[in-house]
Amino acid sequence: MTDAIVKVKHVRAASLCTGGARRWFTSRGLDWNEFLTNGLPASVIGQFDDPIAARAIEEAEKDAANVG
Repeated sequence: MTDAIVKVKHVRAASLCTGGARRWFTSRGLDWNEFLTNGLPASVIGQFDDPIAARAIEEAEKDAANVG
């Protein structure tokens, strides 16, 4: 399976606050603007082993499974 790309729509689909997500990204040294523009691979976000981030990853993986 390919590495799903997590986008802001997946954060929203997981019922997560984008303001909180922005702080989460910044505190981990991730580029929020890059995320907004292109998304980030699930493996990058998942490396922090965060259960809340896992919710957005799950949404991205569901989305990717429905594409083809």
